[in-house]
Amino acid sequence: AYTEAQKRATMKYIKENLEEVRFRVPKGRKAEISSHAKKQGESMTGFLTRAGDETMSRDNTTEEADK
Repeated sequence: AYTEAQKRATMKYIKENLEEVRFRVPKGRKAEISSHAKKQGESMTGFLTRAGDETMSRDNTTEEADK
């Protein structure tokens, strides 16, 4: 069972270490993203974080090449 102490510790960790980002997608897109993430063995959060990291890395490489 999940104890009150575990709940407090989890909430403390979240408050100190994580930020929340919310965005909206067209109906049906959430299921598509979730399904894809699952096929990759990732959570939606993990997948979206990786997608953002890869895109930012690619964008930064492109920006440096343009200089």
